[in-house]
Amino acid sequence: MGQTDTSHEILRRQIQAILAETDKSRVGDDPFWAIAASAPAAPGLSRDAAAPAEMVDDQQEPSAEERSAGGVFVPRPPRTMAEVGLSQNEIESLILKFLLHVGSAAGRVIADQVKLPFPLLEPLLQELKSGRVLVYKSASTMGDYIYELTDIGGERARRYLKHCSYFGAAPVRLDAYVNSIRAQSLSNVKVDFNRVRRAFADLQLSDRILRRIAQAMTSAKGLFLYGAPGNGKSSIAERISRAYGDYVWIPRAISIWGEIVRVFDPSCHEVVAMPDEPHEELSREIDRRWVLIRRPTIIVGGELSMDNLEITTNRLTGIGEAPLQMKSNCGTLVIDDFGRQRLSPTELLNRWIVPLEKRLDYLSLMSGRKIEIPFDQMIVFSTNLEPGDLVDEAFTRRIPYKIQVQDPTPEDFRVAFHKIAGELSVQCDDDVVTYLIKRHYEPQQRPMRFCHPRDLLRQVIDYCSIHQQTPVLTTEAIDAAVENYFCGW
Repeated sequence: MGQTDTSHEILRRQIQAILAETDKSRVGDDPFWAIAASAPAAPGLSRDAAAPAEMVDDQQEPSAEERSAGGVFVPRPPRTMAEVGLSQNEIESLILKFLLHVGSAAGRVIADQVKLPFPLLEPLLQELKSGRVLVYKSASTMGDYIYELTDIGGERARRYLKHCSYFGAAPVRLDAYVNSIRAQSLSNVKVDFNRVRRAFADLQLSDRILRRIAQAMTSAKGLFLYGAPGNGKSSIAERISRAYGDYVWIPRAISIWGEIVRVFDPSCHEVVAMPDEPHEELSREIDRRWVLIRRPTIIVGGELSMDNLEITTNRLTGIGEAPLQMKSNCGTLVIDDFGRQRLSPTELLNRWIVPLEKRLDYLSLMSGRKIEIPFDQMIVFSTNLEPGDLVDEAFTRRIPYKIQVQDPTPEDFRVAFHKIAGELSVQCDDDVVTYLIKRHYEPQQRPMRFCHPRDLLRQVIDYCSIHQQTPVLTTEAIDAAVENYFCGW
């Protein structure tokens, strides 16, 4: 069974558990939990989104595979407007701004836009119609109507728009987001060494290195990857999320004291395709304000600045954007080429020294209010420099794992060369690889790098292409590749 099929099977089991629980009374008033342990609410926030839900008696407990895949949290749809967690004005604002944008729309189209169940939204639409904010334009199907704004509604919509231009999916409460992160926390994931092996199967790493990586992942408290360039530090960092599990749920946006902060970012998050079979049940039993994504892996390099680490609010639109560490919660945040960012390592130290210790971050809203957010991701610092040369002991002790990615041995280099040649469909003669090592590495005492086989073989393919030859490794082709790649002999 492929990875996608496995993910869909896990999702089907979750949906079956939810459907089996539909006729049972829910514990507490929390619409955001299906199968999850209770967690304390964030300090200073209401507790009403942290009620635990019972396990389904006649269903299997989630397997280890499901737990490691983020299978212990499923957002449930709200049953009442109170469970939505937003004020009526906030929901009204989304509806009116949407109608101001499109002109008119059916009630079910409006519900689909804000991702709330139509039966919950219909009474509000009727109330707005009674208040002469909306008017029926015409009848629609299934007892629905086409709505449009009155003059009063248009004026109110423009007033809302001036404050904030957002009219997408209804945001979720901050405490619901905090509890979802705790339910899907990396600290809840049991890191299995065989899973780690599978995640890194396409890289040539020894079991010794893999065990050290697995230990770092178990702690989820940070990792320094250092060593010479070209040996796969970035590739290692990118694959860490694979070993943690398949997917997590995140809200499209959250509402914090009336301010909208977008969390879901298509440029950072990969949406998981839903299985076809239970699509109807899924749309009915999942809160559509949430998105199922692959565990995020966010990589930033020299472009990292202090603004990327704070909530940034566009003053023209009034919409806030979550910082990188918030978007990477329950996943991996890679600081690539650490030490060469716009902000100095000391500035980053001062900004993150408390979050790295307490696993909590404190962010400022445009209003000046402070909020507490989980700092729950695997931070990976990838650098060509020695960690001790970049930051002081106070910082390095908060990143407990430091792994040096060393140059390949001649045998590792040879194995990598043959493996990549096979992947690139290049005929590879071992005698030519020996010639490469003896002619172009040993006399010059040139260090070998894991990236060299791939880069040299790509040049061999180019050489063969211009000579109208099938890709084959020859001494002539390798000499030309080396001359280009290493700036001479």
